[in-house]
Amino acid sequence: MSDASPAATIARAAALLATDPAEAGRLAEGLFRLAPNDPRILLILGSARRRLGDLGAAKAVLAPLAKAYPQAANTQYELGLTLAELGEPAQASAALRQATALNRDLADAWRALGDLAFKAGDSALADLAYAQQRRASITDPALRGAAEAVFAGRLAEAEDELRAHLTRDLADATATRMLAELYLRRARYADAEILFARCLELEPGHDGARFSFADALFRQQKASLAIAEVEALLARAPKDPAYLNLYAACLALVGEDARVVAIYEGLLADYPKQPRLWLNYGHTLRAIGRRGDAVAAYQKSLELAPGLGDAYWSLANLKVAALSAGDEAAMLAALARPELTPEDRLHLHYALGKALEDRGDAQGAFNHYAQGAALRRAETPYDPEATTAAVRAAQALFTAEFFAARAGMGSASEAPIFIVGLPRSGSTLIEQILASHSQIEGTMELPDIGFIPRGFADAYPEALGALNGAALAALGDGYVEATAVHRKLARPFFIDKMPNNFLHIGLIQLILPRARIIDARRHPLGSGFSAFKQHFAKGQAFSYDLADLGGYYRDYVELMAHFDAVLPGRIHRLIYEDLIEDTEREVARLLDYCGLPFEEACLKFYENDRAVRTVSSEQVRRPIFRGGLDQWRAYEPWLGPLKEALGPALEGWRGARTDS
Repeated sequence: MSDASPAATIARAAALLATDPAEAGRLAEGLFRLAPNDPRILLILGSARRRLGDLGAAKAVLAPLAKAYPQAANTQYELGLTLAELGEPAQASAALRQATALNRDLADAWRALGDLAFKAGDSALADLAYAQQRRASITDPALRGAAEAVFAGRLAEAEDELRAHLTRDLADATATRMLAELYLRRARYADAEILFARCLELEPGHDGARFSFADALFRQQKASLAIAEVEALLARAPKDPAYLNLYAACLALVGEDARVVAIYEGLLADYPKQPRLWLNYGHTLRAIGRRGDAVAAYQKSLELAPGLGDAYWSLANLKVAALSAGDEAAMLAALARPELTPEDRLHLHYALGKALEDRGDAQGAFNHYAQGAALRRAETPYDPEATTAAVRAAQALFTAEFFAARAGMGSASEAPIFIVGLPRSGSTLIEQILASHSQIEGTMELPDIGFIPRGFADAYPEALGALNGAALAALGDGYVEATAVHRKLARPFFIDKMPNNFLHIGLIQLILPRARIIDARRHPLGSGFSAFKQHFAKGQAFSYDLADLGGYYRDYVELMAHFDAVLPGRIHRLIYEDLIEDTEREVARLLDYCGLPFEEACLKFYENDRAVRTVSSEQVRRPIFRGGLDQWRAYEPWLGPLKEALGPALEGWRGARTDS
């Protein structure tokens, strides 16, 4: 040993633990010979042995130390880590709980407890522990109040504190990250993206900020950008389950299904007790048509977490078999649990609605659908006046004269085929029919057209009038380039079936004047009720209130009528009911509009094994089914708000015929 004092040597050994545990252990062993009962020395010695992989020796030191000093939080933490690595999860969890009880601000112990709970499938404890870790990791006294407010759910208070702090110190990376996380939690994804990008300018090596940045990108469906960020994280931590789970979700957005399946199978090999991994695995299996395996995955998730509402809803959404009486009883029992999360509660209501609908109880089914919709509406605000204002702005700007003055401008590409309208109006069926043609590739609901208006902020759509031909062509070509990641088959045409793109038909005409646009339309009470009883993974905030639905449909019909008038023959209208009643004729019309020869495969669309990610995935894998056309009639007694809001659109919903 050196001539340094024992206290200085202890301090030096403790400081070396993270970077050179072997040297820390050597120093601790020397000190141990002089003072074998000093708890500081024993803690360093046990920690060094754990870090060097000598777990048995670490436990031999730490277990008696923890017993002798039960109030020592760091000792309990080190023992918990050692027991976890030894494969003793119950004992490890007990030690880590003791550590966090003794020191609520021991962030690393909360993280370790969360990891243990995640591996054990205890999602509630894992979520709590990770939230505590985020709170405890804030050590700046000026930010502790905001951290406590976020943890307690007082988000408005936390936002005010953080914004005030940042006005005093714009370069505070921690405060910036906290505000970004708050925006992410409040679904303000674009704002979160901007702040996380700023975080990474200030702290390029902060993996937590990079992960959340990737999450914000993913939630906006900016898949390619998100993938690049997650891959940077995986290069440093290739086995991290949170990184891998987000990576799989991002890859699913670009159709990399084989890779997604492989990731989930690898994760489930390591975390077989994690119900949400089984749930996500089931979603992937469903998309690629492995129906039986999807059912098994959903059932496995329910075996692990009987109150997991999303799993019941996913089973109901497969629409291939009725949920059993036992399923109903289990869902009702889960709803009776006061600790059930709002997300699980709303999923259970939707699933019970489907179960009761399948056995003919229309009133009971509607009541559950309405309860689920009310819960979803509470967390997904919708401003109907903003939609109407957007329609009015489009009508004012996009006149026949406006388009005539810009004839010949825009991209030369004729590759895109847009399917627009309301969700649950047959758009997935139309996509499946077209994607069965040898020259057309199906993709998914692409967000890229919706990204373009964000670049103009409040000046959209009026700012489009100031763009010259080169700028319009650049926007169109940029869209085709950005969506190329979804095109795996190198076919000349591809489909973008984002239904909400009807609000951007003027933009599409300007930047992609040779693209095809198909208006998928269905009876407003049929599509309206079908949307109302559906819990969408994202978007479609108008669908959780019958009056909002009616107003949205009315605005949609009005805007489409406007474009029929100023761009006659430009948009092909396909009525769902007509497609069901005379499929061959309507398919022939559709292909003629697209300028393509008729192919028999389009009538055998159900044989196409492409991945389908919408709620209609199972329906489009079967031949045309006519029994669902009038399902809404059993619910007509409760559709009064929808009828009233529709106004004249209830009778004039078909619009003008658009034969090519």
